[in-house]
Amino acid sequence: METKENMRYFIYLFAALLLSSTGLSAQQKQEPWKASQLVEANTLASRINNNKAANLLILSVGPDAIIKGSVDIGPTVEAENINKLKNYLKNVPKDKEVVIYCGCCPFDKCPNIRPAFAVLKDMSFKNAKLLNLPRNIKVDWLDKDYPTND
Repeated sequence: METKENMRYFIYLFAALLLSSTGLSAQQKQEPWKASQLVEANTLASRINNNKAANLLILSVGPDAIIKGSVDIGPTVEAENINKLKNYLKNVPKDKEVVIYCGCCPFDKCPNIRPAFAVLKDMSFKNAKLLNLPRNIKVDWLDKDYPTND
């Protein structure tokens, strides 16, 4: 009888450990931004078109600075571009609205937005934003004729 109860205890303990480790991995997959920090493409395009983007900084953390007024940092999956981003931001006021984007691929697979957003968080930017491009820059920006750098 005692062996059966010991076995049951170990099964419960194992199940609890398994569940807690599963919960931990789910936490690790949590995005570094909040939903309130996402900017919709039409909102940013409207601000640019209506000359209401002068007080924000738009940074491309992907392959090219396509959006009008954006600064090309380069793919932040590469350490040299993370350093470039940090250097670019070091003299920017912490309350400046900073919008980053990539658009190289579907949002959930993008290798550039997460490390770049983590830099904004680590550097304590209070108005860090991420442009919501769920599919890619072509579909979510270019195909909609939103403003571009020429």
